[in-house]
Amino acid sequence: MRDSLMHFAPAFPEIFVLAMVSLILVVDAAVDEDKRFIAYVLSLATLAGAAVLTVRDFSTMPVQALGGLFVDDPLSDVLKLFMYLTTAVVLVYGRDYLRVRGLYKGEFFVLALFALLGMMVMVSASHFLTLYLGLELLSLSLYAMVALQRDSSVATEAAMKYFVLGALASGMLLYGMSMVYGVTGSLALGDMAQTLADGSDLQIPLVFGIVFIVAGLAFKLGAVPFHMWVPDVYHGAPTAMTLFIGSAPKIAAFAFVVRILGQGLESQVAEWRDMLVILAVLSMAVGNIAAIAQSNLKRMLAYSTISHMGFMLLGILAGSHNGYGSAMFYVLVYALMSLGGFGMILLLSRAGFEADQLDDFKGLNRRSPWLAFVMLLLMFSMAGIPPTVGFYAKLSVLQAVVEIGYVWLAVAAVLFSLVGAFYYLRIVKLMYFDTPHDTSPIAASPDIRVIMSANGLAVLALGILPQPLMAVCVHAIGASF
Repeated sequence: MRDSLMHFAPAFPEIFVLAMVSLILVVDAAVDEDKRFIAYVLSLATLAGAAVLTVRDFSTMPVQALGGLFVDDPLSDVLKLFMYLTTAVVLVYGRDYLRVRGLYKGEFFVLALFALLGMMVMVSASHFLTLYLGLELLSLSLYAMVALQRDSSVATEAAMKYFVLGALASGMLLYGMSMVYGVTGSLALGDMAQTLADGSDLQIPLVFGIVFIVAGLAFKLGAVPFHMWVPDVYHGAPTAMTLFIGSAPKIAAFAFVVRILGQGLESQVAEWRDMLVILAVLSMAVGNIAAIAQSNLKRMLAYSTISHMGFMLLGILAGSHNGYGSAMFYVLVYALMSLGGFGMILLLSRAGFEADQLDDFKGLNRRSPWLAFVMLLLMFSMAGIPPTVGFYAKLSVLQAVVEIGYVWLAVAAVLFSLVGAFYYLRIVKLMYFDTPHDTSPIAASPDIRVIMSANGLAVLALGILPQPLMAVCVHAIGASF
């Protein structure tokens, strides 16, 4: 009996989250409308419990479980801890917003935790089947979250677009996986890497398989030219759902890409690097240029996300431990910045009013100097301006690209980053130099204000002292690969 439990020990956090989601479903069905806070409290308790289990069994080296389908390593443990934190912040930021709009229901918390479970499976997957299982659990939860506001035609349309394009991306991934399986004869990432490293004569099917896999991954990341769902989904979904979609799933998507390309297909780096170069350049170009024309902040941040995913791909295409560590650092920093950006929209919104237009931030400094300063830090970080952490994140991926001799790519990335600085600094100009349309006081709970302040200050603190987080990322990659 004890041996059986130890066999499942690496997956205890996932088992705990699944059990708690089942409990929340039952409790929420039994309580009255005025006691919905119980699901909220239980959700936060679930995240805390999963974090405790992850820290207790923190792995210093890869540990295989469940017949090789699942791996517990430093990479998965670090990413899981950040996903717990990100999800907890999303729940706190979105609480008042959801309550005012009648969306403060058990369904939101259950879907968020099911999505988290899918992300946890993705980051610990060592097999194509586990990867795909986690991806579909995450995707189906996100589709439902976007459509949760059933009386909103915009949200329903966004959910349909997301579902249709997501299904297409999943099909491409499956087709690519099947072709790679045909070449290697295995779905396990370790066995696949060993077979490919020994050499294979069946190169054409393998190349086609890699092309389909990279295209499917680009859909999930929102990289150009597979980005068409991102602006519509970010704009159409309720802001609390947009906050979730734009933060934690990006961390899982990074793990998904690194597991497949960096572990399973590492020996084929020459085949997929050029494709990632094209995706990165197009994403940085289209994302930054299209964002300039946006008057809706959620759409602007959606195009900003596309450009940031381009920067993250710079680290991955380097194909080295330093590159993967830089990309991991970048995606964690991006999640932190995204939480703050969309969280500020939630904080300024109120009943019957969505603060998602650029004009809604006019004169914010006169209404709340501190919140304006926090937003300034977030925008500076997204633009990559020192001393915020966004500068160091961009610098680290650029160094990884230069190390492999792609100096021209680093120069192009810097130029596109300069273009992006325009629309970020435009928000700073609106906050500090324009007259506010709305002079009403900003109503927000003390806990939300505290966490928003911590969010903004973390961007500054990590910019001044980025070494500890960078060291964690590099160590996690080095110990897991």
